[in-house]
This record gives sequence, structure tokens and C-alpha cells, in this order.
Amino acid sequence: MTTATPNVSAEPSANASATSASDRRLRVVVAVPLNERLCQLVETLEPRIDLIRDHTLLKPMRGPADWSGDPDFHRTPEQQQAFDDLVDSADVLFGIPDVEPEALARTVKANPDLKWVMTTAAGGGSQIKDANLSREDLDRIVFTTSAGVHGGPLAEFAVFGVLAGAKNLPRLLADKGMKTWPDRWEMRQVDEMTVLVMGLGGIGSECVRRLNALGARVIGVAEGNPQVEGVDRVVSAAQLPDVVGEVDAIINTLPGTDQTYHMLGKDVFANMKPGTIISSVGRGTVIDETELLKALDDGRVAFAAMDVFEQEPLPADSPFWTHPQVVVSPHTAALSSKEEERIARRFAQDATAFLDGKPMRAVVNTVEFY
Repeated sequence: MTTATPNVSAEPSANASATSASDRRLRVVVAVPLNERLCQLVETLEPRIDLIRDHTLLKPMRGPADWSGDPDFHRTPEQQQAFDDLVDSADVLFGIPDVEPEALARTVKANPDLKWVMTTAAGGGSQIKDANLSREDLDRIVFTTSAGVHGGPLAEFAVFGVLAGAKNLPRLLADKGMKTWPDRWEMRQVDEMTVLVMGLGGIGSECVRRLNALGARVIGVAEGNPQVEGVDRVVSAAQLPDVVGEVDAIINTLPGTDQTYHMLGKDVFANMKPGTIISSVGRGTVIDETELLKALDDGRVAFAAMDVFEQEPLPADSPFWTHPQVVVSPHTAALSSKEEERIARRFAQDATAFLDGKPMRAVVNTVEFY
């Protein structure tokens, strides 16, 4: 474990002009498993950090980016006290302690000097929400996520879903399984399709870039009028029922909030043209799964590639497991052996911004929690 240093505010004091930025320090406690190589990388990228970690107190990862760690690892009472003391001494936390909202709530209450928490999950806003923090605490602490770090891998799965639907992957697999060589049949071409991308943030923008390369026309769903290169036009969520009849495929990249809950609902499914393809990598709550199943059964939806669901793990009795027109991915499309390093680098960059009083990325909206 590194040597402790006193808490020092990252905000400039009244006489900050007399103190150079390089003299300010930031006490960061690693609250989730992060290997020593990446700890040292963070220290190299932002030398004004005092990165405090004790690997013996952290649950070991069972695989890449397993931030929650091995559930069979249990601290002794003495180890738990040592861990709590560490996180309670932080200016900043790298990760929510043990990725448990209850543990975050405990340390926020115990540590009035806590200034910033970075969640390792792109959808970390839901974890912040589940901690049930007071408005005062939500206002005094900056919460950020790793949103955007996973954009490339998730966009690849999303576009894979569109391609798999266009080429009728279920039919190909069924024919192969039965050793059937049918008469030739026509596949759909992505460069003749219009794809609706719900959400034009980091993931959505990466989807647009890949769809453009394949020649697809893209309509984006977002509030306001964000300027994203490659988007033919932008519509609001309220316009979805009117525009959905124009599209051949829909990609969901949206976070799970009260505003996005069942955004793809009955009124939208009712207006889809037959054979629509759905690919979902945002949050499962965006899609009304009851309506999706009805649409799959009557042909309005020809194929669905689902990396996320309303309930996870997906229950054993879910119809999605056995539906022939559905590919089920266990919320794993973002997983990459490079994820941990990308998040470590993101944290170091945001630490520099935090210390220098500049804007940070992926700051959680603590009203809607995304």
C-alpha cells in the first residue's frame, strides 16, 4: 500500500494564484480491482495524484474488467475496517467500493471531503441512483462514468445485429443445422437500408460511423439538434411513432432513465413496417419486451440482436432464449481485454481536467442519472 497523504482540496483556494497547479495533490483511493501496472500508468499520466491502493483488500478479478471481483473473496473484520478507512480518506474514488451502491452510500456519509467518484461502468448513473444519496451529497460530489470507452465494441455488436438481420442469420443457421441446400434466396443490402440510431452519444456516434462506411442512410434520435457527421437527420423521441415506418433497422444505444423507459413501446411497434431489424446495446428498459415479442411473432420485427434485457440475467423461462429470430448476448458485447487500460487512461485524463478546473467527460446527471 502506498503512503497516505493529507486530504487536499482540488479546488483553487483564495490564494491559489500563489500556488502553482503542479503543487496541488489529489488523494485517490482505488476502490475496485486495478492491477499494479495500470495503477502505475495512472500515476505516470497524472503525477499530481497520490494513488492509494492495497491489492490485498480488493476482490481479485475473475476475467477482463471484472470490477466487482470474485464473490467468494471475503475480508476479515480487520481487513474490512482497513478497506473502509482507506475509502473514507479519499478525495477521489476510482470506482464505487466493491461496485456496491450501499458501500458508496456508507463512505459518502463517512467522508465529507469526498469530491469525485468515477464509476467503472458506462451506465454507472444507475449505481449512483441506487445509493439513494441526499441532494446535498449529489451536489457536492462530482460523479463520472466510463461512458464512451466502450463505444467501439458496442457499435461493432450493434452493426453486427443489423448485418445478421439483413443476411437472415437464423435462416442460414437453420439450413446448416438440417444440412439443407435450398433454392437461392435474396438477402437484404445494408447500403439500401435506412437505420434509426437511438442516441447519438459515444456509442451512437460510433454506430453512425460504421453504418456510413457500409453505405446506410442514418436517422438519429436525440433531443435538441446535435451535429453528428453522417446523420441524415435528427428526430426527437416524440417523433418516433411518425418516423419509424421509414426505417429498416433500429439500434438502441440509450441509457436507462425515466425518460427512456419503454421508449420503444406499443405505439412505436404499431407503426413499424414488416421486417424491421432491432439491435440493442443501450439499456434493456428502453424496449418494451412484451411488445417486441408480439412484433417478432407477427413479422413486424424480422430479427433482434439483444445484448441487454429488462431483467438480467435473462430468466430461464424467457421466450427470448428459444425464439428463432433472436440472438441473445449476455451483456458482454462491450467486454474487451483493453477495457481496463482504456478506463485507467480515461481516469487519468479526467484527473488532469479536475485538477486544472477544466470540463470532465461523462459527468452524471444527478436528476436523471445518466
